[in-house]
Amino acid sequence: MNVVRVGEFAWSSIEPSEGHFELGWLDRAISLAATHHIAVVIGTPTDAPPAWLTTKYPETLGTNSDGHVREHGNRRQFNYANPKYRALCAQIVLQLAKHFGSNPDVIGWQIGNEDTDESFDPATKAQFQDFLRNKYKTLVSLNNRWSTAYWSEAYDRWNEIPMENSGGNPGLLLDHKHFVTETWRSFQLVQINVLRRHVSTRQFITTNIGGLGWSDNWDHYAMTKDLDLASWDDYVGEGHLDVSKNAMLNDFARGWKRQNFWVMETQPGSVNWAPINNSLARGETRALAWQAIGHGADAILYWQWRDALNGQEQYHGAVVGPDGKPLPLYPELRQLGEDFQRTSTALAGTNPHSDVVILHDYDSRWAIDFQPHTKLYDQQAVLLRFYKPLEDLVQSVDVIEANADLMQYKFVVAPSLNVISVKLAAHLADYVKQGGHLLLGPRSGMKDEFNALNPKRQPGPLASSLGGYVDQYYALEEEVPIGERQTGNVWAEDLIPTGADTHVDLRYGKTNDGWLDGQPAMISRQLGKGTISYLGTLPDDATMMRLLKAGVIAAGVKSIWGSLPDGIELCRRVGISGTVYILINHRSSLVQVPLPMPMHNLLDSDRGAIDRIDLPSQGIAVLTAEIPK
Repeated sequence: MNVVRVGEFAWSSIEPSEGHFELGWLDRAISLAATHHIAVVIGTPTDAPPAWLTTKYPETLGTNSDGHVREHGNRRQFNYANPKYRALCAQIVLQLAKHFGSNPDVIGWQIGNEDTDESFDPATKAQFQDFLRNKYKTLVSLNNRWSTAYWSEAYDRWNEIPMENSGGNPGLLLDHKHFVTETWRSFQLVQINVLRRHVSTRQFITTNIGGLGWSDNWDHYAMTKDLDLASWDDYVGEGHLDVSKNAMLNDFARGWKRQNFWVMETQPGSVNWAPINNSLARGETRALAWQAIGHGADAILYWQWRDALNGQEQYHGAVVGPDGKPLPLYPELRQLGEDFQRTSTALAGTNPHSDVVILHDYDSRWAIDFQPHTKLYDQQAVLLRFYKPLEDLVQSVDVIEANADLMQYKFVVAPSLNVISVKLAAHLADYVKQGGHLLLGPRSGMKDEFNALNPKRQPGPLASSLGGYVDQYYALEEEVPIGERQTGNVWAEDLIPTGADTHVDLRYGKTNDGWLDGQPAMISRQLGKGTISYLGTLPDDATMMRLLKAGVIAAGVKSIWGSLPDGIELCRRVGISGTVYILINHRSSLVQVPLPMPMHNLLDSDRGAIDRIDLPSQGIAVLTAEIPK
């Protein structure tokens, strides 16, 4: 253990009464950590305001969407948009920054903790209306973009516009998400601006993103732009590690800033908030940490160190018990620390490298979630249906926002890209024309950037590039046949080729209702130097693997090692000084893994070069072809 995060919930201890600050205890804690060579990340305590604050300034309390005003006694009861609360946050952050901004034992700052809830109070509603006025300039423009003539929703005054987060006009709902993102980002910037003025440039600024990394209450790409590095909280919850899902979430986190990240909270065996708070198996916590490192994490921190004697997380997993003595998990984390001592030099300056990327887009996620059309269209599960076979095929996949630079990638996969503007369409078409290979998944291009239906059929402004369009979409009650022995489920679209050079790659078989009989399920077309394809359904696993394998081969992408035994995960980190490979055995039994060349296992450096390795259950190997120094 060489870094500790402190202070993120300690407002009442730092400022026990308004304007009275007590920092001596924090000085002593940081100094004590330093004597054990432990660096400190200070968390600004703005996620948990003290009782004196919410009592004296009740306007700082947030309001739920049902109109209920939050009360003191938990956390995140504050209103993120309230000017007074922001001023009080700036004041306490200023005191911390001036006091610790040049402390050599403080290496970074975390803004708040897992930002989540917005507020629906009248003052925030007025801010939302001002946000809309600034965006649309005139009510005529807003009414047109939202099609408010439908259901007599037209607005004559800005203050008539409601603020909703479900069940409302799709344009309003999407703009509310944009407002929430902008408001959280400006709340965060209040603190960032104070810190940047008063802390050393060697001290980084981040915030930990919760919600198992997948939360969509705001746009993670926008929120991390102002930070020095991204970080997230890696929890399994009930059950055990879902290897592909957690790998995807780590790649997702790496994509927020397209650089390595930190894990600010990792599950120490168990949690307290799942339906069944079981413990991870022996070795699984270590494997969870090494998976994060393999996918781009540069630090692993745990929540929490010691069992809390009281409070809402008494039962949450910890490293030491309420008596301060090690819990049974402690030796596993000690082993992890020894792992890092052996490998940190080789890992320094390295990061994952991928030729394949999956595009993710918050506007598209929100648009589908507002109107899913079928309860079965779980977007994380859909993304995973594309990610898992790609990860198996090439062993390294990026997940980034749709408008990012794509030219470094050979194969781009875009499942559920529901919102495609004219600008985004041009961006994607340009990538293809220059030699890229693009695969669009179901529901692509249905909406424009205002969450209105594109006047062209799917994929909207990409239809001419594709040489085809979606004639109709169907939420499926049951599987549909594709060809003779393949199936699709959840969603299906029949495609109409319009170009003489458009190729039909898949057709539906005979269905019960007849709508899809013999219709194209996938089409593709060469465009410039590359190809664009559209897959209109979610095929069975074997078919998905076959389609993605064909795409990978056509794009000229090669796997890192080739095939691996089932249950063995391979990660690669590349740097100027060399390449590091991480092998993880997620199976419950020992597996022998042949190596593509003689390699050194940095976790067992005394053995010299080896050409195969025996990995026990949850076993780890950190390999390099270079002789370790």
